[in-house]
Amino acid sequence: MLAYVATKERFLTDAPDIEDRIRDAVRRGLGLAIPVGSPEYQAWHNSLGNAMFHVVNTTEIPDDAGVAVEYRINGRRQRIDFIITGVDEIGRTNLVVVELKQWTVVEPSPLRDCVRTVVGRAQRDVAHPSYQAWSYARQLSDFYEVVRDESITIHPCAYVHNCETRAVLGAPEQRDNVDRAPLFIKGEYRDLRRHIAQRVQRGAGTAVLQRLDASALRPAKQLVDALGSMLRGNDEFALIDEQKLALESIIDVERRTSPGSKSVVIVRGGPGTGKSLIAVNGLVRLTGSQRNTRYVSKNAAPRKVYEAKLRGSKRDRDIRELFIGSDSFYALDGEPYDVLLVDEAHRLVRQGGLYGNRGVDQIAEIIAAARVAVFFVDDSQKVTWRDIGDQAEIERAARAAGATVHRRLLSAQFRCAGSDEYIDWLDHLLAPDTDNATLGPTDFDFRVVESAPALREMIRARNRLANRSRLVAGYCWDWVSKRDGRRDDIVLGGGFSMKWNLVADGGAWMIAPSSVDQVGCIHTAQGLECDVIGVIIGPDLVYRDGQLRTDPFARARTDHSLKGFKSLYRADPDLALARADILIRNTYRTLLTRGMEGCYVYCADPETQAYLTAIVHNTARERGAR
Repeated sequence: MLAYVATKERFLTDAPDIEDRIRDAVRRGLGLAIPVGSPEYQAWHNSLGNAMFHVVNTTEIPDDAGVAVEYRINGRRQRIDFIITGVDEIGRTNLVVVELKQWTVVEPSPLRDCVRTVVGRAQRDVAHPSYQAWSYARQLSDFYEVVRDESITIHPCAYVHNCETRAVLGAPEQRDNVDRAPLFIKGEYRDLRRHIAQRVQRGAGTAVLQRLDASALRPAKQLVDALGSMLRGNDEFALIDEQKLALESIIDVERRTSPGSKSVVIVRGGPGTGKSLIAVNGLVRLTGSQRNTRYVSKNAAPRKVYEAKLRGSKRDRDIRELFIGSDSFYALDGEPYDVLLVDEAHRLVRQGGLYGNRGVDQIAEIIAAARVAVFFVDDSQKVTWRDIGDQAEIERAARAAGATVHRRLLSAQFRCAGSDEYIDWLDHLLAPDTDNATLGPTDFDFRVVESAPALREMIRARNRLANRSRLVAGYCWDWVSKRDGRRDDIVLGGGFSMKWNLVADGGAWMIAPSSVDQVGCIHTAQGLECDVIGVIIGPDLVYRDGQLRTDPFARARTDHSLKGFKSLYRADPDLALARADILIRNTYRTLLTRGMEGCYVYCADPETQAYLTAIVHNTARERGAR
């Protein structure tokens, strides 16, 4: 989203008090309050009103070149410092992305593609500014339709305007970063000026920036589609900010954990923050360094989908062996693995196996089986009675094993069109005992659909585009079709009648060609994503007396997610209901965040349907609506 946009000529006019203008624009456009005197406010004065003013204050750059400042990428928290647009000598439309840093002292970092400098009041490892500029440019290329449709060329670069030496920033190990995004330091403003002027020889006003801001957002690819290429070492995704630091920290922890020692890394983040992407990138890097590494998941669905995508050559068969379940570690002696990357770690249980009688504690067993155990966890995605994998439990097991614990937090999410507004609203909606706020227009295409048949047709229509839209539901209908294929499971008004996901598809339901004709559940959707998800909210989550309430007794008899609830209910009803309440809310939070581009919802309960309709405006911003 655009905060400040103007021509170069207007930017130069605004430069004397640019920090106040940007502060007001950020508050209006992005809803962020930046106080006067804060480091960010001061940075606008130094980097824009001074450094970039001197760079673009020249006749070499046309007055009608477009300028954007603090451009919020794809509705996310990340913001591009400075963009200048125009046309080059052969008529190509170019965007020059400039990452601005005020750093004066920069030191080497043990993390790849990173440097060390003072941020706030502490010295921290941060992404190299050229890597950061390149990763932001990749986000524009990978997500914005207008960039692809109009063949807009994006040129990233970095300007560290207070740093007097290239000794660290331009070191040989940073060569790839500087090659991808040229670096400029103090005293090189004329070089940066020439870099821009070569690409912006004619201005075209702010029109291209406005089209960028209004562009539909379409991910160029999903993780499952790019998996095989990634595992062969190809660079399919640009890890951004926290994701990059998390990956490099994992690699560094492995390097520093000597034989006989143990380390545990906990990477905590909500839906869409990139946990699976980091895990797969870690698998690629570590196996490429000849480390005995495995990707581990309790949930079979991601592994089955990955296996289906990798089916083929002998090399693919070797790769598939890198993806394993969490049930086999109880029988291992010693440390057969260097690193275990445990995705969806919140789904780990005490005892695994078909009958739940193998082992004692999967968290402890995984830690015992590896020199380094990495747990990717979201406490809010524990969805069954047996799930134990929250951060506190992992830390308890790590201390018991004498392991050193390292922690990383991922806060920026990259699903749901990157809409923080949607995620914040959803968290508020599903929180118990709260008044639920209205959801206005967002970058994410969220709609409450008037009927179940209409929802089914909308998902089918979206699925015809790329076979990447699916229909899921809360597990409130018995799976009768498993024994009698002539019967449907979910029967609702208006002639809606469908089966649960086919047994034949198993965990690969999310990508099976005919999956749009069945309804999936939490067990086949968790850990995966699609373009648009359709969600049927069952009678286990209803609106009554001014609040959303859960009803575990409305779950299907064939659902084992709450197995153990009834026995606890007989002994301690309040505790059983409180625990079930968390799991049901977590289930819907997980289902409602599977969509990259949109989520369409229908509620089986009329009162809940009426309530949700009243608090949601089905008017996603133009960029997300179709």
